Amino acid sequence: MNWDDCGAYGHPAIRTPNIDQLASEGLRFQHAYLTTNSCSPSRASIITGKYPHNTGAEQLHWPIPAGSHTVARQLKSMGYYTAAAGKWHMGDHIRDHFDKVYEASTAGFVLPSGKDGEPPKMIAQQPSGCEDWERALDERDKSKPFFMWLASLDPHREYTDGSLDPPHRSEDVIVPAHLPDTPDVREDLRLYYDEIGRLDQYVGKVMNKLDSQGVAENTVVLFISDNGRPFPRDKTTLYDGGIRTPWIVRWPRKVTAGVVTNSLVSAVDIAPTFLALAGGDQSDLKSDGQSFADVLTNPLVSTREFAFAEDHWHDYEDHARCIVDQRFKLIRNDYVDLPATPSADAGRGLSWQDMLRLNQSEELTEAQQSCFRSPRPHWELFDLQRDPGELSNRIDDPAYQSVKQRLTRALDQWTLKTDDYIPTKRTPDEFDRVTGEPDHNVRVRPRPSKQEMFHTNGKY
Repeated sequence: MNWDDCGAYGHPAIRTPNIDQLASEGLRFQHAYLTTNSCSPSRASIITGKYPHNTGAEQLHWPIPAGSHTVARQLKSMGYYTAAAGKWHMGDHIRDHFDKVYEASTAGFVLPSGKDGEPPKMIAQQPSGCEDWERALDERDKSKPFFMWLASLDPHREYTDGSLDPPHRSEDVIVPAHLPDTPDVREDLRLYYDEIGRLDQYVGKVMNKLDSQGVAENTVVLFISDNGRPFPRDKTTLYDGGIRTPWIVRWPRKVTAGVVTNSLVSAVDIAPTFLALAGGDQSDLKSDGQSFADVLTNPLVSTREFAFAEDHWHDYEDHARCIVDQRFKLIRNDYVDLPATPSADAGRGLSWQDMLRLNQSEELTEAQQSCFRSPRPHWELFDLQRDPGELSNRIDDPAYQSVKQRLTRALDQWTLKTDDYIPTKRTPDEFDRVTGEPDHNVRVRPRPSKQEMFHTNGKY
């Protein structure tokens, strides 16, 4: 879900009354960033408090390695009841960090063959992934404090009609500049809006359940996404459409309602913050992040100067890094010979199919051609205040040279501090970059772990 695709962040048409209410009763973060642009690596980073390259699970579908420290395990050891419900996508080694796991069907993430000439579809038995959220709250041990990891499938692809009643309309859609404004793109976005609306309904059910159990006042609720909008030039990129996230904290006993903070936060900070709030020892987690607990009671406090994000293999090979503050973003593309091909599920979507056709007929704008461009620039610099769509690369603009130097220096320091690296081996693509057809010589499910592929969970 894109960071601003809800009413609380200013979208005028997407119907999200429950998320909006969460924001009106809590603290809304204006500058919140994920550590990566891809679902399972993002989840691994959130729950371990480590940057993706330090989790051993930085590529899509790599499981979190055995022996990993997680905030769930720490809280469980402190006497918390821990449960996960919905999308899992983290492997088997940390299941026992939770007292109970209610895993949504994985049918939505396998690629079956189409029948009778129809294109393949990914259909989940639990379409939203939120169906067990209330059950998890009902069945928790009421004698213990609790930690819930509630994860939706919505608004992940594939999209089908009927997820929201009444549905959004084509005229509700706001097409971003990096996508062409065609009927198919509008339909693709409309269906995406509907899944956000369905997710919103489950947010409301959770809040009602907490209220009925009498624990809503002293329960910290954090609402985020794990990656951006699943469309070309969004998900799997380091633009804001890939890594910027909605971030709302509701905690009536401590957090002032209806406040907005400009304090910069990163998903790597979530685990140490939750431990701090619970009175745990953050050093046991060995996190790369830092607590933002002080921001909850003083929204003017700043806990970090920069946020950092990573781009790794997701269906297709790629490798990039970025650094961002409240105004500027610097991206370093390491594999400039590869185009920024969107994820395979987005590639099968209506938008990308339109873009393939329009690219052939040379009808795309320069911004809309970015997913096809090879080679790519090694460096990109954006002024997010003047250019929120990240359409104007300022890397060679003389007016921005001091910004470039400041961000480059900070990125270099982060690289050394976190022991980041560029792999010595590339991972093969699993799909054709144009047709989207799977390469069954490469694609194996379950996907081998990093250890199995490269004989290490560290540098390779």
